[in-house]
This record gives sequence, structure tokens and C-alpha cells, in this order.
Amino acid sequence: MATFHSPFSPARRAALLVLAFAPWSGMAHAQASYPDRPIKLIVPFAPSGSTDLAARLIAEFASRELGQHIVVENKAGAGGSLGMELVAKSRADGYTLGMATMSTHGSNAAAYGSRMKYDAVRDFAPISNVATVPSVFAVHANFPAKTMQEFIALARANPNKYTFGSPGTGSLGHANVEHFSSLAKIQLLHVPYKGAGMALNDAVAGQVDGITDNLPSALPHIKSGRLRALAVLSDSRSALLPDVPTYGELGFKEMGSGGWFGVVAPAGTPAPVVNRLNQAIHAAMKQPDFIKKMDDAGATLIPGTPAQFGVQIQQALERYARVAKVAKLSAE
Repeated sequence: MATFHSPFSPARRAALLVLAFAPWSGMAHAQASYPDRPIKLIVPFAPSGSTDLAARLIAEFASRELGQHIVVENKAGAGGSLGMELVAKSRADGYTLGMATMSTHGSNAAAYGSRMKYDAVRDFAPISNVATVPSVFAVHANFPAKTMQEFIALARANPNKYTFGSPGTGSLGHANVEHFSSLAKIQLLHVPYKGAGMALNDAVAGQVDGITDNLPSALPHIKSGRLRALAVLSDSRSALLPDVPTYGELGFKEMGSGGWFGVVAPAGTPAPVVNRLNQAIHAAMKQPDFIKKMDDAGATLIPGTPAQFGVQIQQALERYARVAKVAKLSAE
């Protein structure tokens, strides 16, 4: 039998083995010591909206669990897709995360189609969903309609006269109003912004007639009387707005329920890092102050595993693909 003779000495072979396994050893050490520097959390909308509010709570409380600062960065544009594109293209090491929403991982794909520069499933590693929130359709305080029935009657009598603001073309707010308009057989003019905060400010100022926004950010303006709530997108009435009917009560059950906020990382982020982040977010969500602030905002906490969040993302994509066909929603 032939005997194989290595051209390398025993010492040389040992050195080569060390070099071959060095990257794996370094990677394992990096994962074990994670995190050893601040983490960036990208919010794909302008400050002051509900996504920003949720992100800053996560940053505050999860930072304590991780022992490193989580720095929130707002990267608004294209209904949230610009910020998510940055996340998708970032290094998959756990130091760049993103706030995923039903806009970025649902309605955007339906609206932008082939123009989307990321795949909501392929390009991300789900970490955890955080909360679901109702959204509310509201009009400026001086708008003549006092109820949704009156609003529909006015809109039918005046096609394309009344305006609504949204966080951007293809955003959840845009998709939901277009869906409602198709169901109610009305025509409204869409005014896109670079985030919910900017759209909300103009609705409060009367620059646009109405807005669909997540309840946490719209609620203070409704309570102050600057906005009038006409309908809530939720399975049941909100305890914070008990006199405002749901779309289902108004005869529009096809509108479904509210949106959600969750945290994702770039695809390829190591499983130990994903699990460490999941644990930290869940620990943060158990803190009394976190629970109270989210409860005060009308949000319901929905912690889960990365796999469960992945299923929720897939469900959002499928839902808004159907909505796009009904409402003829397109930004292409």
C-alpha cells in the first residue's frame, strides 16, 4: 500500500491548521463577547412617529440588558424602504439593526414591486416582534364631518377634493387609506411625507384634511381636540378611544387590524447574536416602565421567537399583496 508523505514538516502542518481555524476561532470569540461596542438601530422614518417612539423605548431598556448603548438613527424616505435598504446592506455582525414594520415588510413590497432594493424575507434575520398597535383615521378639528359616515358622504360628493397625509408612498398608512377608499367607493388625494411625524404635524395644522396614523403618536392630538378620530383599525375598540368605532363596526371588516413594530438584522447575522438580542429585547419588555409606556400608548406587547416573527412578516407580505390588487396600489 502506498504511503502518503506530506511535503510539510509536523511544525508546518500545525501552523497551517492554526491559520485555517483562526477565522472560526475569531468569529466564535466575537460572538461570545457580543456586544463589545454600541449598536445602531435604524428607524426608517422621521422622528416623532410611532415607530420612532417604540425604537427609543427598545434602545433605552435593551441597552441596560446588553451593557452597551443602542443608538437610534432615523433614515426616512420611500415609505420606510430607504432605511431598510441600509439595514439589508449592512454587515451581518449584530451592530446594525432595523425597526421593521408592516410598511417596510408588507405594504412597501406590494407598492414598489420590482423597484424594491431589498427582499423582506431573504435579506433579513428576524429577531423579535415587539408590539402591535391600532391605527386611527382622523381629520382636522375644523373638518365638517363629525363621523365616518359623514366623511364618506362628503368624499363621494366631492371626488379628489379632500387630502390625506401618509408616511410615504407604499407605507402602511398609504396602503390602508387606499384600501378603505376602494371599499368605501371614494376618491381622496394622497400627500406623501418622509415619516408619520411630518404627516401628523400637517394634519394637526390643517395642511391636509386627514391622516391614518398609529394610535400612540396620534392620541395626544386627538385628546387635545386638534384632531377628530373617525375610525380605529383594530379587532376591537381601543380603551383609550372607547367612543370611536372600528372599521369592522362601520361595515369594512376587510380592513383587518392594526400594524406592528419589530426588530430585524441583516441576513447572515449569527444565530447566537440573534438569540442574544432576542433575549435582551424580551427582558426589556418585562420591565414595568417599558410595559407602562407601551400600555399608555395603546400598544399590545407581542414578544416571540425569531421564527415566529418570520411567520408574521410572511403573513404581512401576503396580506398586502392582496390589498394592492384591490386598491390598485402601486408606486412603480
